[in-house]
Amino acid sequence: MASARRIGAPDAKNRGVLIDAAEQLMLEEGYAAVTSRRVADRAGLKPQLVHYYFRTMEDLFMAVFRRRAEEGLDVLAKALESPQPLWALWRFVTDPAGARLAMEFMGLANHRKALREEIAYFGERFREEQRKALTTALENYGIDTPDVPPVVWSVFATSVSWVLVMERALGMSAGHAETLEFCDRWLRRLEGDPRDHQLRIEQSAPLGPASVATTTPSTASAQ
Repeated sequence: MASARRIGAPDAKNRGVLIDAAEQLMLEEGYAAVTSRRVADRAGLKPQLVHYYFRTMEDLFMAVFRRRAEEGLDVLAKALESPQPLWALWRFVTDPAGARLAMEFMGLANHRKALREEIAYFGERFREEQRKALTTALENYGIDTPDVPPVVWSVFATSVSWVLVMERALGMSAGHAETLEFCDRWLRRLEGDPRDHQLRIEQSAPLGPASVATTTPSTASAQ
């Protein structure tokens, strides 16, 4: 009976380098550009090492997604503990690179059931954490949202982020500045100008999946 093929250690340096390379290719050229040879070339490693650390390309895609999703949850937790949680959440969800990467994974998931299930799992975790954050923050600011639950606004926020990224890729910009200015204005009304801690959160944020969070519920209630 043939023995199972040896797989490289999950904490090996080369494994992380390959994950980095695959992620950058997805961001720059889309998931279709991520082949074992292209990944190896980008990482400066031999092509056979790709399959030493990952049995299949699907395993590599899964590793890229899981790493960023887990790191994204860590950054989200820090954002929720910040003095300005709504600013933190808004910056997190509207990160263009994060949205682009998430959209690539969504397209890839159409052909890979396991990845689709993984995205759904982490997506639900993100949405629930952000729903709780929105609920708490709005209560603290005295904003009552009986007609529009925070989770609904979280879905709207995801839509804003994704639409802006998709339209920019097509060369569209109509309404973008006005939409961002609208959200910015209401954020400042609730939390004031973003402070220095906010910059630190943004600079440490990984390219996680585009998730859900916004201050838009306050706009509806405050009008």
